[in-house]
Amino acid sequence: MSRRHVLDFERPIYELEQKVDELERFGRLNDVDVAEGLERLQEQIGVAKEEIYQHLSPWQHVQLARHIERPYTLDYIERICTDFLELSGDRHFSNDEALVGGFARIDGHRVMILGQQKGRNPEERQRRHHGSMLPEGYRKAMRLMKLADKAGLPVISLIDTQGAFPGIDSEERHIGEAIAVNLREMFTLSIPVIVIVIGEGGSGGALGIGVGNRVLLMENAYYSVITPEGCAAILWKDANAKEKAAEALKLTSHDLLELELIDGIIPEPQGGANQDYDAAATAIKTAILEQLQQLDGNSGDELRAERYEKFRRLGTVAE
Repeated sequence: MSRRHVLDFERPIYELEQKVDELERFGRLNDVDVAEGLERLQEQIGVAKEEIYQHLSPWQHVQLARHIERPYTLDYIERICTDFLELSGDRHFSNDEALVGGFARIDGHRVMILGQQKGRNPEERQRRHHGSMLPEGYRKAMRLMKLADKAGLPVISLIDTQGAFPGIDSEERHIGEAIAVNLREMFTLSIPVIVIVIGEGGSGGALGIGVGNRVLLMENAYYSVITPEGCAAILWKDANAKEKAAEALKLTSHDLLELELIDGIIPEPQGGANQDYDAAATAIKTAILEQLQQLDGNSGDELRAERYEKFRRLGTVAE
């Protein structure tokens, strides 16, 4: 069993898996029965996984959310959707490849699905700005949502970004205004909006496509006003204080559910969604279908009112 990318806290598991590979190789080369030794090693691996993955720190959740082998939006679309028809362009300036979206079917349900796409290799990451959207990306997202509204189709929004693209191009084309317009206009939609944070949910860059009737997080995703490194640099003047910042930000799925900032957690395979794309996609598909069923039959006025009240409750303080 080989791993392409191992996080620092996964090293004990990786070392045991390497021993399994070595023992299997020894058995083949020397025609020796190593079944008993392999069984003991597999038991040790099981114990190590349970101990590590059941006691992750907030920073370790962030590391899993950023895992370079974690499934992205297109990986999920490929597995949960049929008849996907991608739409491009904002009809104002250009097409931002950091956002993908279009019409699709999920188990026969017609939907508009969209999400941020990071890219798998250096060339694609550069082209997609590692999932950080430009103003035209937010305007494209709103164009797709307005199309869905006209067609009476639910919107499925998959979030995976550290934040909006911070370059001069964004400022020249009014990134703040583009996000603000999306926040305003998403409250006016008369169709169900289901938001799922599949990896990173960073700041206004996430919220610009994140105003939903339901907001769900993958188990190892995070949702925060700022990255842990950014928070550490501001509060402690030291980006290396990221672990302390991750703890203070209360950004994990379980923290956010306890604070009533999200509506539910979608379970992941042990070790993260990167371990099993199909299982992770099945969990997301199940969650989407459950939420569609719950929201089915609600009028446009009811959906708008629910969305408005949901976000009005956020950030209240009990004295």
